Amino acid sequence: MRVEPDAAAAASGPRADTPVRFVRGVGPQRGAALAAAGIETAGDLLFHLPGRYDDWRHEQPAAAVRSEGPWTLRGELRDVRVVRTRRRGLALVRAVLCDESGGIPVIWFNQPYLANRIEAGTTYRLHGPARPSEGGRWELINPTLRPVAEGEPPRGLVAVYPPLRGVGPATLAKVIGGLLPLLAQPGEITEPLPAALRARYGLPTLAEALRWLHQPPFEAGLEELASRHSPARSRLVYGELLELQLELALLRLRGAEERKPHRYRIDDEVRAAARAALPFRLTGAQKRVLREIVTDLARPEPMLRLLQGDVGSGKTIVAALALVVAVESGLQGAFMAPTELLAKQHFANLSRLLGNRYRLALLSSSRRDPESRAALSRGEVQIAVGTHALLQERIDFRDLGLAVIDEQHRFGVEQRLQLQRKGARPDLLVMTATPIPRSLALTIYGDLEISCLDELPPGRTPIATEVLPASERRQVYRRLRQELSGGGQAYLVFPLIEGSESISAEAVAELGSQAREYLAPLPSAVLHGRLGADERERVMREFASGRVRVLVATTVIEVGVDVPEATWMVIESAERFGLAQLHQLRGRIGRGPRPSRCIALHGRLTEAGRRRLEIFAASQDGFRLAEADLELRGPGDILGWRQSGLPSFRFAHPLLDQAWLERARTDAAELAGRWAEPELEPLRARVEPRLAQRLGRLAGG
Repeated sequence: MRVEPDAAAAASGPRADTPVRFVRGVGPQRGAALAAAGIETAGDLLFHLPGRYDDWRHEQPAAAVRSEGPWTLRGELRDVRVVRTRRRGLALVRAVLCDESGGIPVIWFNQPYLANRIEAGTTYRLHGPARPSEGGRWELINPTLRPVAEGEPPRGLVAVYPPLRGVGPATLAKVIGGLLPLLAQPGEITEPLPAALRARYGLPTLAEALRWLHQPPFEAGLEELASRHSPARSRLVYGELLELQLELALLRLRGAEERKPHRYRIDDEVRAAARAALPFRLTGAQKRVLREIVTDLARPEPMLRLLQGDVGSGKTIVAALALVVAVESGLQGAFMAPTELLAKQHFANLSRLLGNRYRLALLSSSRRDPESRAALSRGEVQIAVGTHALLQERIDFRDLGLAVIDEQHRFGVEQRLQLQRKGARPDLLVMTATPIPRSLALTIYGDLEISCLDELPPGRTPIATEVLPASERRQVYRRLRQELSGGGQAYLVFPLIEGSESISAEAVAELGSQAREYLAPLPSAVLHGRLGADERERVMREFASGRVRVLVATTVIEVGVDVPEATWMVIESAERFGLAQLHQLRGRIGRGPRPSRCIALHGRLTEAGRRRLEIFAASQDGFRLAEADLELRGPGDILGWRQSGLPSFRFAHPLLDQAWLERARTDAAELAGRWAEPELEPLRARVEPRLAQRLGRLAGG
């Protein structure tokens, strides 16, 4: 029988690079489950940290149990028996723990095998919670059970691991416990951080941090173990953030080494042209952001800047003025939007601002306009507005200087690069109406400079927001029908059920039809992701024109056209949405002079859900809501969509670890400047492969 080399090596003791299936206690089935969770080697298992710790240090007599605990007791288990419940037929193991102070009943649910494992005359330690029984006595519930050897000292703090699919906490504890000796073996767990950096912040080595977390010393405090600020936890957080920031710093350095062939003319004549395009005075935030953009345009390296601003903050006018600078400098501009309808809206707005001075063209997959394409390639069309159709091979620019991408998160990094390839190192401005906390923006868009429009134009009418239980649905729709009788339009929004667009579509069709019947004779339509692109565009045109008064939709309306007459929104099952998504949806209304109202209907609420809806109703500040959403839900899927390139954090939290994030960003900039030094070899070995992957994606590979 042939033995695989890895299996043979594991038999003599695993190494950090041993495939996880060959680790003692794992095997092929569990190995496949662990690999699916991203754990492929023995070393990877050591980074699966405890979720909590059971404190076995303080043994108490059985007679002392007078509260829920948890308690650690020691004694003999007597009267062990299996009992089945009458109602559900569940198997209960009952016993009595006896010590010098007396006895206490113990019960285990659905673990009948324990009855055969408990040996008479053996001393056991038990750790678990207690509850009062019917007779007023306390009983121990589902405790962990350990036999006690003669003279064995008290147990300390015991790590309890979060389960992984197919692998439970007890198995993980046993397997990981068997791997802890690797932490003391030289060369198994490489320390990537330079000693000077660790000394600067008082951090242990990676191996020391892992050992302290997996096997804390007897005297360790539970509060310290749970704290994000312990030296061990900080070492993991800082190391993770530093490696990410190094990737981004190296990307920025490579970008800074590039030089663009074009130059911008920024003089009194250009400023006069920009003032002529303005329909109103800029806010202070718009002026500040425009200065940042113009400063970037004047630099020799290409601009890479993210412009984020709340709904209605005036991003389009800032982009328009940047395009004026490009065109007045003899260059062309491109403005790309995620949908044809939105591209048409931007084209109309830009034509209103700039059309009397410059030639614009609308290019999309549905518009066959060979003359505009030819004029673009000759340089006669100065600003091209379109969808991803701008990326097509047959679309050529004579001299693209500035590319603007609206709703950046709807495009991947590959599409961003494709647009940049339409010119010789063009400047890039990407925009999003989804406010992102600075800490998270530094991780998602770290290769871009960031500008924020954090001020709304004067005169914008606040949106009245109510949170109501679903039981008041009829009253809400009655109010809505009465409101719309005097004019206006409304959105009825249903949640997108993750991973099941078909179920969402069915829900919209069923529940939406009831709402449409109730609101009749007001003309209505349904919009969801299962409709074809042409049909979605048609429905939105009907709504934008006013022929449809009520739009019943899923979250496909998050990024949509401006409909100034839309003054009402009812969000069904609002507890299913994140704060940022609720705010994005609410931003679809309140775009005209009439008062607007958003009503969030909810079903049964968790405490977190209740808090989320309270914050939503209390604030219309998108940046504050984004911070709150990040704090409540974490960074994994904070925006309601999976951002291309969003890092997966194992230890760090961009909001809770902002101080470490800022340190990592500063340190990464310094390290990137001396990247070739020998002491940085361990860091290079960790960062360079991921950087190569990122660059490969950017290059379309």
